[in-house]
Amino acid sequence: MKPLVSILIPAYNAEKWIGDTIRSAIQQTWLNREIIIVDDGSKDSTLSIAKSFASASVKIISQENKGASAARNTAYSHAQGDFIQWLDADDILAPDKIEQQIKRLTIDNSSMTLYSSAFGLFYYRYQRSKFYPDSLWRDYLQPLEWMIIKFRENLWMSLDAWLINRTLTDIVGRWNENLSMNDDGEYICRVVLACNKIVFVPESISYCRIGNLGSLSTLRTLKACTSLFLSHKSCIEQLCKMENSDRTKQASLIALQNCFIYYYPDYPDLIEKAVNLTIELGGELHYPTLNWKYNWIKEIFGWKAAILAKQTMPKVKTVARKSLDKLLYSLSI
Repeated sequence: MKPLVSILIPAYNAEKWIGDTIRSAIQQTWLNREIIIVDDGSKDSTLSIAKSFASASVKIISQENKGASAARNTAYSHAQGDFIQWLDADDILAPDKIEQQIKRLTIDNSSMTLYSSAFGLFYYRYQRSKFYPDSLWRDYLQPLEWMIIKFRENLWMSLDAWLINRTLTDIVGRWNENLSMNDDGEYICRVVLACNKIVFVPESISYCRIGNLGSLSTLRTLKACTSLFLSHKSCIEQLCKMENSDRTKQASLIALQNCFIYYYPDYPDLIEKAVNLTIELGGELHYPTLNWKYNWIKEIFGWKAAILAKQTMPKVKTVARKSLDKLLYSLSI
């Protein structure tokens, strides 16, 4: 059994990383695969770099800038594979990432089985990635439990970690192009709730690049925060539709509370929507709390200053760590 795997890569202004990402796809030990790269109107050299890899098994598509979700939908419309491997343009797959997951087909050969993997976090040197196993890094015979635990413990799993059967992908449909921040969270929620079980393959590894401070995931713009709320709202509605119980409602309330700090106090419309959704779930939102490092700033200068400090300090640390890793990376090449 040699199923075809489609590795789908949306790319926008990724000239620094796209070469390594494509090479990691080409170097997969699972040889029956196709690679489709969609350049989403990049203004740098991303497209020309991608074209240098073009071959019978590597297809390059260019489109005007429409966003990551639209680029993924375009890539999927051209995919022929029996399985789908999503891969962000700055991330990397271990050489046997796909093969290790395909091996499980001999045990879990169902079109409704979803495969996940371990993933590490890195800045420049993926070989020095750090791994943080959590409650999602295991098999789930009831995928609903995966979503509940994700909400309860405020966890996430890299998009690259998944290998998705074509049947499942067809069932969940297109990416929501109206979302920017957490669009992958909303999409994977649909995939998880549509599957029959999740098989975690620890031998399978992907590497997720972090610290790109200009990405939407690090911004609190109205667009980003609106997308975050709509994404969570969609996931909550799907979860409660599958099981309208106290435990799904409680998990949903925790998810809403965890992201409330992104809206408060800047976006009153989003705050109102979050409060109304919370009431529908039978709970209430509490004002966000700050630890001692930032609470004194709130008392003297107000919430906005405290939130700015809470956002800025981790970024300063990230910049320092990233700069050091970049230096060590430069010395190693």
